[in-house]
Amino acid sequence: MSLFKKIANHYEKNKPFVAYNKPNDTLISALFLSNDSIQKVNDFSASGFVFAPFNEDEDAIIFPLDKSEFINEDLYFKDSFIENQPVLENPSSTLKETHIEIVTKAIAKIKEQNCEKIVISRLEEIQLSSFDILAVFKSLLYHYRNAFVYVWFHPKVGLWLGATPETLLHVSENSFQTMSLAGTQLFNENKNPIWKSKELEEQILVTNFIKKQLKPISSDLKINNTETVRAGTLLHLRTRVEGELKKNISLEKLIRAIHPTPAVCGFPREESKDFILKNESYHRGFYTGFLGELNLSNGENKKQRSILFVNLRCMSIASNVAKIYVGGGITKDSDPEKEWLETVAKSNTMKQVL
Repeated sequence: MSLFKKIANHYEKNKPFVAYNKPNDTLISALFLSNDSIQKVNDFSASGFVFAPFNEDEDAIIFPLDKSEFINEDLYFKDSFIENQPVLENPSSTLKETHIEIVTKAIAKIKEQNCEKIVISRLEEIQLSSFDILAVFKSLLYHYRNAFVYVWFHPKVGLWLGATPETLLHVSENSFQTMSLAGTQLFNENKNPIWKSKELEEQILVTNFIKKQLKPISSDLKINNTETVRAGTLLHLRTRVEGELKKNISLEKLIRAIHPTPAVCGFPREESKDFILKNESYHRGFYTGFLGELNLSNGENKKQRSILFVNLRCMSIASNVAKIYVGGGITKDSDPEKEWLETVAKSNTMKQVL
C-alpha cells in the first residue's frame, strides 16, 4: 500500500497518523499508530513526532516511535496541478473590526507599558462543500517545496495541515541551529523587495531575544546575515543562528529557552503572552506551537537528532469547516489597517490550497 493510500485508510478508520515533508527534501515520512490513546510529553526525552501548543502550560502530544509504523517514501507527483487563482472571498466586516480593535489595544499597551512587540492573531472559518484530505495535502506538498509540510491527525484531538517556513530548532547531539523569522510582504517576481524600518526593527528584536536566551546555555554562538526568503506567495526576513550546547544542558531547557519566540508571541515574552491569552478572541491551540521529529536516530551515524518547526501557515479541519490561523507582529509604529491586510494575505495562502 502506498503512503498516500495508507493516509486515506488511516483517516477513514479514525486512527492517528502524521505525514510530513521537510523543506526541499525528496522524501515523505510518516508515522501510523493503531492505538488512539493520547501520549503526552513533558521533558522532550522521548523519541517520535511531537505536536506542541503555543502555551507551554498546555500538554504536548507525541506519537512514540516505538508504538508507530514509521515509513519513508520518495516524493513525486503523478497528478497535475493547475496554477490557477481561485476566487477568494473577503473576510467579514465583523472579523476586520474585531482584529483592528485588538491591534489598536495592543499598540496602546506597547506605548503605555514600554513593551516592544505583541503578536496578534485571528481565526477565520471557511465552510467547505467537500474536503479531500489527500488533495489538500498534495497541493501543499506541490506548492510549498521550501517549507515543512504536514498533515497530522488524532481522533481525540483533530486534523491539522500546514506548510510552515520557520524552523524552531535543528539539534544533532550538542550542535543546534535555529532562526529568527519576521516581516512579511507579498512576493513580486518583477521587483526586488524593499523592507521598511518596522520589519527590520522587528527582525532585530527577535534575533536579539534568541541570542540573549541562548547565551547562558550555549557556546560558539554564531549569528548569520539576515536574508530574504520566500514562502509560497509571501516573503520574510530570516536570520540563521547556530551554536553548541554547554555540557549537561537538556533539549527541554533549550526548547523552553526559545519557545515561544517574539516572532509568534512578542517581547517581553511574559507580558506579551499574558496580553494574548486575555485579549485574543479565540484559543490558539497548536497554532504558533511547534512540531516535528524528536530524538530520532540519523541512519548514517546513529546520532540522535531533533528537527522542530514553528506551526505557522496552518489550518484545522472539522465537519467540513476549515479553521485558518493567521497573525502578525504589532509594534508602536503599526498601522491597524495594514496589519489587517497582512493577515488577509496570509490567510489567502491557505485558502488557495482548499
